[in-house]
Amino acid sequence: MKPEPLRLDRFQEEAIAALDDGASVLVAAPTGAGKTLVAEHAIEIALREQRKAFYTTPIKALSNQKYGDLVGQHGVESVGLLTGDNAIRGDAPVVVMTTEVLRNMIYSESSLLSGLLYVVLDEVHYLQDAYRGPVWEEVIVHCPASVKLVCLSATVSNATELADWLGEVRGETATILETQRPVGLTSLYLVGDRSRPGYHLLPILVDGRPNPEGHRFDSRNRGHSPGRGRPRPRFFSPRRVATVERLAEEAMLPVIYFIFSRAACDEAMRRCVEEGLRLTDSDERLRIREILTERTDGLSDSDLDFLDFDRWAVGMETGVAAHHAGMVPAFKEAVEQCFAEGLVKVVFATETLALGINMPARAVVIERLTKFTGETHEFLTPGQYTQLTGRAGRRGIDSHGYAVVLWSPFVDFGRLASLVASRSFPLSSAFRPNYNMAANLVRRYESDEAHHLLNQSFAQFQADRSVVRLERRVESLKREISLLEEQLGRTPGIRHYRELVDELERERVRRPSSRASIEQAVSALKPGDVIGITGEPAVERAVVLSVAYRRRGSIKVRCVNGEAQVILYDLADFQAPPEVLAHVDLPVPFLPHDAAYQHQAAEVLRRAHVRPRRTAPESGHYEQALAAVQSHPVHRLPGRDRLLAAFEDLESKRGQLDDLERVIGGRTDSLARRFDRVLDLLDDWGYVQGWSLTPRGTDLARIYHEADLVVVEALARGVLDDLEPPELAAIVSGLTYEHRSPVPSADWHPEHSLAKRASELESIASDLNRAEKARSLSETRLPEWGFAAQARAWAAGSDLDVILEGDDISGGDFVRNVKQLIDLLRQIAECARSRSTAGAAARAAEALFRGVVAASAEPRPEPAGQR
Repeated sequence: MKPEPLRLDRFQEEAIAALDDGASVLVAAPTGAGKTLVAEHAIEIALREQRKAFYTTPIKALSNQKYGDLVGQHGVESVGLLTGDNAIRGDAPVVVMTTEVLRNMIYSESSLLSGLLYVVLDEVHYLQDAYRGPVWEEVIVHCPASVKLVCLSATVSNATELADWLGEVRGETATILETQRPVGLTSLYLVGDRSRPGYHLLPILVDGRPNPEGHRFDSRNRGHSPGRGRPRPRFFSPRRVATVERLAEEAMLPVIYFIFSRAACDEAMRRCVEEGLRLTDSDERLRIREILTERTDGLSDSDLDFLDFDRWAVGMETGVAAHHAGMVPAFKEAVEQCFAEGLVKVVFATETLALGINMPARAVVIERLTKFTGETHEFLTPGQYTQLTGRAGRRGIDSHGYAVVLWSPFVDFGRLASLVASRSFPLSSAFRPNYNMAANLVRRYESDEAHHLLNQSFAQFQADRSVVRLERRVESLKREISLLEEQLGRTPGIRHYRELVDELERERVRRPSSRASIEQAVSALKPGDVIGITGEPAVERAVVLSVAYRRRGSIKVRCVNGEAQVILYDLADFQAPPEVLAHVDLPVPFLPHDAAYQHQAAEVLRRAHVRPRRTAPESGHYEQALAAVQSHPVHRLPGRDRLLAAFEDLESKRGQLDDLERVIGGRTDSLARRFDRVLDLLDDWGYVQGWSLTPRGTDLARIYHEADLVVVEALARGVLDDLEPPELAAIVSGLTYEHRSPVPSADWHPEHSLAKRASELESIASDLNRAEKARSLSETRLPEWGFAAQARAWAAGSDLDVILEGDDISGGDFVRNVKQLIDLLRQIAECARSRSTAGAAARAAEALFRGVVAASAEPRPEPAGQR
């Protein structure tokens, strides 16, 4: 019996018809709607006409997944893959690649572009990404005019504006919009209530409007006091395990449970296992074990031991998993496959899972509607909420999908309902001229044409349209601010009360008796600190060798005392915050695990001048701050929570107003003028002369990196010359590594000759920053050395467990940082004019590409599916 032919949706039929008519297309549709089918039709046209099609994605993981899909459809010989990790059949008629690879091919005028008919730009809404987004615009503007584009985007509210721009720069472009999800979505509110057993579960919207029942759960509705003593809030945020159990009762599994913290994802998985949650049968557990074995076959036993494979596998076999960027790719891929096969029923994930990877579920849970950016907590945008909930509902399996938002005391129901109901998620360009782009424009075009191309960018297109709209928003904000000021004007002292509340929170964290203050003090320690410790064991004096932020939030401190005895403390060993009595310079090179080095450090400690320890920690500040809050007149007002929320809303709107007024002022600063300032800097630094590239400028056109000018300048000044591959890897890592943890990175203490190279690289970057600041250009990030020791050790052949033991970097972050370093080293190997430097860079990249790093790079066929 023949299978029924696939029934196309309206938007798919329209997009396919436009392709058959020879037009480019923009398809904007929800996640899971089947946009990929349109791209596959373009590929079939290219193959039928014996031409080529390139399929681009924003990340390597998506490229690998799509490569597997297309190999399954067209055969191994017809499909290639080009990423930073792989170069497989680049001359095949169908090639999958990251968008950066295509941009580089266009600028280098690669022969592989010959015969190209279609370019698929998957996840084209990614062009709003601040760092990588401009690449999409470069490809769209500079791609040969004969090439047709297939742009696939998530639903955005200004898709018509994007289509108008595409029509201007690429010619005839059909706009295909689909707002209807293939599977309906219901957003639900889950609330814990101390006055009754179980949880409330209710729809957030009823007939498109906020559920009238929802407002009774706002945090100001308190009053639960079952016994004597201070009343406790009646409502609370549901526990993770209990939430999963409730979803299981409601037949809402499988679920993706979004938590914006890696450590919290791991902790949630661990807690489910400890509390006996079991969601698999014996056959499923056997299949899970097979997948884990297959996916990790490229890792050594020592790597698996260090990565705690056995504990992780136990959790997986229960049907529960974590998924985040801190995991090595092999582990993440195993989770994805187990979830896709219906074996794992619950995945605790960070928001990185929301990008592209084909992992639909019946439900998603969003634990909090705010996420920490590294500096502040920001409320989710409607676009982010839509992206996260896009995974809910499996086409062809579920009749309905569910998005479950957990109660929070910090978000009232009205704001939640407004977020869920919003359909406003516009796409904004992040395009800005950089040094490499400028060099390639000078190399390929005359001055007038280069300026014209910049003015063709989506950024300039939006800027020219937006000033009137922004001015209307300014007027609206001013009215809203005026109303809030009038409301709060009747409550003098609200700002002072807010400051007192903030101070109370700071004192709570600093409070000597709190674990938070201990953790804060321990996290602030750095190698060379001389400390006194109240704990097990207690010491009067020891010098810190390393501080490591480990899995599940633990912190390990390695010290050595004056007798050269090494003492390893866990966070739980500290009974009070450690006192820093002095700081000493540790011996170099920095080898904290070496016994001889530890004896040298002990000798430094014995000679150090150290102040005596205090007899007792300071106290009383918390009590004073608490008394100040409780005695403030606002504290006794019945509606103080609403007033505080209004005050925070007022401050937020004032900030928005300031930002908007700056943006409007900046609209007069066109991209072309910014480009001219970039050219002025390049001329001053000897990269261009008039409208021609110097030899250095030619090199700059071949380096694709955020620190491109620093790289080429370092090569020109010989900073990277005459280094052995491990030392070169360490120095170059300063340009690829970016410290993201709230815990300070470990200091790097190289020998004098290598420290001198690091200082020279820092000097180049600092000089560049001054030149950028003088021209009102964005400043290039300064080198960071938090990964230098690991890069050097890995390039020298050390084992993973030796390198990461005692360090705060996860296995997944280690792999990601090494891959970024390899990519830049390979570019240096191609670009360096010194043969010895080019050879050292090539050997360093080769030495780094091994073990867990190489194992993560191999693409694997995946079952084909629609996204």
